[in-house]
Amino acid sequence: MKALQRRTYSFDTRSVMLFAALSLGGLGALHAQTAASSSPPQFGPQSKGTTQAGSGFTVGPSSNVSTAAAAAFDRADTNKDGQLSAQEAATLPAISQRFKELDTDKNGALSRAEFDKGVQS
Repeated sequence: MKALQRRTYSFDTRSVMLFAALSLGGLGALHAQTAASSSPPQFGPQSKGTTQAGSGFTVGPSSNVSTAAAAAFDRADTNKDGQLSAQEAATLPAISQRFKELDTDKNGALSRAEFDKGVQS
């Protein structure tokens, strides 16, 4: 009776099979972890700074700028009075160069509204 022979695979064949198994397993895991969005992504022209429904966050270029501007204002406002004096504004070169122009009420300090208007211009 013919003995059962064990089929031996060469190293290359086993490597390819292992690579295929790992790739397919990884692809399955990746597919399982991606969340399906409730609404399809919106492409094309939209108004900048649109708000997503229910999120309370602004989407678009203005959201990153306003967040960065608010953080810069808070860092520069060392005495935490809600206004930037000329000395405090000196830490922000782009603002200090236009300080007198941005100080629309001429009180010697920039309010947050004046600062935001200066950042946007």
